[in-house]
Amino acid sequence: MHPLEAILALLVAAAAMAFVAGRVGVPYALMLVIGGLALGFVPGLPRVALEPQYVFVLFLPPLLYYAALQSSWRDFRANIRPISTLAFGLTLFTTAVVAAVAKWLIPDFDWATAFVLGAIVSPPDAVAATAVAQRLRVPKRIVTILEGESLINDAAAIVAYRFAVAATIAGSFSMSSATIRFVLVGAGGVGVGWAVGWVIAKVRPKIRDVSVETAFSLLTPYIAYLPAEHLGVSGVLAVVTTGLYLSRHYPRIVAPAARLRAYAVWDTLVFILNCLVFILIGLQLPAILERLKDDTDVRLLIAYGTIVSLATVLVRVAWVFTAATVPRWVWRTLREREPRPPMGQVFVVAWTGMRGIVSLAAALALPMQFPNRDLILFLTFCVICATLLAQGLTLPWIIRRLRVQEDGSQEAEEEVTARYLSALAALERLDALKGPAATSPAGNEAAVARVRAEYEQRIGYYSARLVDPMRGDDDATDGSVCRNVEDAHREALAAERRMLLRLRDDGVIGDEILRRVQHALDLEESRLDDE
Repeated sequence: MHPLEAILALLVAAAAMAFVAGRVGVPYALMLVIGGLALGFVPGLPRVALEPQYVFVLFLPPLLYYAALQSSWRDFRANIRPISTLAFGLTLFTTAVVAAVAKWLIPDFDWATAFVLGAIVSPPDAVAATAVAQRLRVPKRIVTILEGESLINDAAAIVAYRFAVAATIAGSFSMSSATIRFVLVGAGGVGVGWAVGWVIAKVRPKIRDVSVETAFSLLTPYIAYLPAEHLGVSGVLAVVTTGLYLSRHYPRIVAPAARLRAYAVWDTLVFILNCLVFILIGLQLPAILERLKDDTDVRLLIAYGTIVSLATVLVRVAWVFTAATVPRWVWRTLREREPRPPMGQVFVVAWTGMRGIVSLAAALALPMQFPNRDLILFLTFCVICATLLAQGLTLPWIIRRLRVQEDGSQEAEEEVTARYLSALAALERLDALKGPAATSPAGNEAAVARVRAEYEQRIGYYSARLVDPMRGDDDATDGSVCRNVEDAHREALAAERRMLLRLRDDGVIGDEILRRVQHALDLEESRLDDE
């Protein structure tokens, strides 16, 4: 079978496995790894593997960029302390603890190799966890912390991973020079990412073709990643910074039709990339096991995988509970500003440590001649399977058991406020379009009146759901003339979008609510294009 045919066949198999996983309520990442492992034992199936140097370039930039693009800066900033504690402190602490356990446990591991393993398994992948959390109505703050952690800890872990790999290959390591280099590489990556984001924010509004704009969107993470890597700074941090920068400007610089197509394309691309990388590691495991069995007993390999997995899980639990209690005992100001969260919520954050795509990509990206590469791949697979199985399958039960749920009233109130105020802004714009009676054509008045009736009905509906209605400042009006109903509708939609952006910028609503309501407006405008 030709490699291209094999990849297409794997994608079909991955789609089928993901469908089955959704039907039975199992994280699709776990189903893909197990399915890939089963396929790996099928006689005669060709081995499909990617060159290590291409793994990071192909998989990580688009996955990290889209995650950053979907983030909410308001919620991220409000929870920056716990996010930073987990993303930097816990990631580096996990790297060190797992490295110490691996060095003590495995005779063939030196410190540099052990730190490579620790860096690979240190960053949790919160995609599956947040999907479960959102479906079960976990408090918004927990979801924000998990998403923010998974966004930043990937960058921290990969920078540490690359230092450890370089130290292993070079055969020497200096903590002082590595620390200075770590700061320079990180700061340089952020600087490159900010510059790329600024340039793209200027260029995107000038692109009028939807297909070209969608293609440009897909190329954006590589535009940030490749220059940063060539300059010797962190391409991962450059991609994340570009995504965060553009997430704030995206509603202003991208046209509605382009937004609709881009989100659909991105969702499909992210799904395909996740499917490929999870199923590829499963396919390679049989060959890895065959090579490892020549030197190590299978029972010993299983013992290694179990102990490393336990260390990975327990260090997170210990860190999260310590970070949630000790600082509040020490600093009274923190105690007053951020009261201690319920222990049920703390446990949910501690238990959502499933490993996934970043750990897989990092393990696959190790050079072929790297010392103990097969054993590192095997241990990474063990940690991913153990966390997906033990934590992923029990998380819904734990959330229900601890009653760590909310009714979603705050998010619903934000959405109703956004829809109510944006409809008011549209109505004010329509009143301005009518103009003075002496100069306003009859056709203009009829078109505006027809659209106005629809918005009056919306305002009546949403005002009934608001306890304390809010009003924004009046938009500037120019008395433009609408030739028909479609023109009036477009002017009203534009006023709604302006109000949404004002509410987001003032902190009344978050980016998630902005995207949700804006998506509905984009769909409404797309229907006008089809008429």
